[in-house]
Amino acid sequence: MVKKTKKTKKWFTIKAPEAFGSNVIGDTLADSPEKLIGRKIETTLGELTSDPSKQNTKLAFQVTKVDGDVAQTSYLGHRITRDYARSFVKRHTSHLDIVTEVKTSDGARVSVTSSCFTVKKTKTPQSKAIRKVAREVVLGRAQSLTLSQYTQEIVLGKLAADIYKEVKQIYPLRRVEVLKMKVL
Repeated sequence: MVKKTKKTKKWFTIKAPEAFGSNVIGDTLADSPEKLIGRKIETTLGELTSDPSKQNTKLAFQVTKVDGDVAQTSYLGHRITRDYARSFVKRHTSHLDIVTEVKTSDGARVSVTSSCFTVKKTKTPQSKAIRKVAREVVLGRAQSLTLSQYTQEIVLGKLAADIYKEVKQIYPLRRVEVLKMKVL
């Protein structure tokens, strides 16, 4: 009869990328460091920054390398929780989604989904103008920033504020949110 040897598992600390201050995301068990590579981790921005007001933003990371007992990650993307996004939809208003694929100054391809919530119902020409201006702002900011800088602007809400400033000249807005970002 062959005796099976039990592999002992070890705890590894998972750290966020430099763009997020290399904060600790959490800990995980694995019997070898090679099994950690490629593992995906999802956390909220509130947990990462210890700010409970940012619990509505979910961040996705993937383990890329392991140094000793510390696993380094790369940023995959983020999304706003569905219940938070739905809280902005009201009767007799418009909700305009703008999906844009952009390339940052360091060559990274990113898909950005932003939403504009208006005060009143818009007509088709107004909707087209809002989408056009929002797309131009998203493209312009991406071409002038690296991926980590662009990620920070999106997650911290600066890009949404820039879109709001430009679009409010066309039509009154209630809110602008970047719902989702995905690194391609």
